[in-house]
Amino acid sequence: MNIPDPAPRPEVPDFSPVIALLTVARRWDAELSGALRDLRLTTRKYALLGHIKSSPGISFSELARRSRITVQSAHVAVAAFITDDWVRDTTSHAGSKSVLELTVEGEKLLAAAAARLRNLDAQLGQAHGPLADALLVMMREQFAPGTQAAGGSGNASA
Repeated sequence: MNIPDPAPRPEVPDFSPVIALLTVARRWDAELSGALRDLRLTTRKYALLGHIKSSPGISFSELARRSRITVQSAHVAVAAFITDDWVRDTTSHAGSKSVLELTVEGEKLLAAAAARLRNLDAQLGQAHGPLADALLVMMREQFAPGTQAAGGSGNASA
């Protein structure tokens, strides 16, 4: 009996921590997107609202810088937030500096979204505990006082 050779198996690429992290991140981004959908939030909107909450009075230019979007995109997003009664611009005068803050509805929305995020965080911890722990360590190091990410000089000694 003549048995044919099996089809050659494709070569397995070398492991890449970057690709692995992106793959895991995409999965959890999709989970978060699904959890926020009925709140009419996306991960980007959630982040923008979080910046406004953490920095009442934040300017459009600072909001754009922190979110890595254009100032024009920040204006469009905030206009929608104002329409939805999630944010108010306490100055809202042409030519004057805007002062953005959450409304009561915006606070309630963020609280509901945060509860869903906590649930996903718990799921991540259950599914990938060592990864969640490593991410916590990395973020603490990244945003430690004196680091560039925390607003310091970036010359903190190790």
